[in-house]
Amino acid sequence: MKLATITHAGTTKAALASPDGKTFWPLEEMLGRAVPTLGAIVGELGAIKSKIKPTGAGLALSSVELEAPIPRPARNVMCVGKNYHEHAKEFARSGFDSSASSAADAIPTAPIIFTKAPECVIADGADIRYPEGVSDSVDYEAELGLVIGKGGRGISKDEAYGHICGYTIINDVTARDLQGKHKQWFLGKSLDTFCPMGPWLVTGDEVDPENLGVKCWVNDELRQDANTRDLIFDIPTLIATISAGITLQPGDVIATGTPVGVGIGFTPPKFLKRGDRVTIEIDGLGRLSNVVA
Repeated sequence: MKLATITHAGTTKAALASPDGKTFWPLEEMLGRAVPTLGAIVGELGAIKSKIKPTGAGLALSSVELEAPIPRPARNVMCVGKNYHEHAKEFARSGFDSSASSAADAIPTAPIIFTKAPECVIADGADIRYPEGVSDSVDYEAELGLVIGKGGRGISKDEAYGHICGYTIINDVTARDLQGKHKQWFLGKSLDTFCPMGPWLVTGDEVDPENLGVKCWVNDELRQDANTRDLIFDIPTLIATISAGITLQPGDVIATGTPVGVGIGFTPPKFLKRGDRVTIEIDGLGRLSNVVA
């Protein structure tokens, strides 16, 4: 099942999307109440799923504006650094990695967790604003994102997938110079528009998160091409690690890390320029595409 947050006739609402993503049915018509975003119902998705069925012709894609599935998460987007082996190595070589002292220290022994401010989330098709005067080293990172449906603290690995309601695509846009200058990652990751997300949320019953191809193009050049099989720390480990002392809540978003091929991995680095289009594709989750304005 594909679910989306759309704006139609000036009103934002959660909707069911057709398999091809070209038609939308507002959930309010099925549930008999207003559902302004997916964030409002992810915690009860299991209970209401049987009621979510297409009714009538639906709304054409041309008549709606597609928002990020969780347009403004209630809390910071939780992210994982250096979670693919080859990316961890390229990051250590880049000179921007404050988490490793040498190439021998490149592969983390425990998940590296940081966050992005929720206000930096934007939708598929929205512009990534070039941060003029703030950074000139803007990079892209294609990532599998997951959305928590069932909250909890101290979640075991065996129980982890039961707490996920669905998956989406995230571009963890990063100002590398700020990341290096401040010796931490929050500022460089949280500039306005630095978290494209979407185009929709695909429920967990339709996704094999342990075997998903992840690709990223800048313009027509394929930069990243990997599979989630290559994660250093799998999804159950990430959920168990975060929830050990932090209570996860319905609607929390976790980005699972990016594979090799980011801009700083090239010599010289291939940072994003104005006018560049970044397109990310993950098996079964569609395409997320944004232009640097």
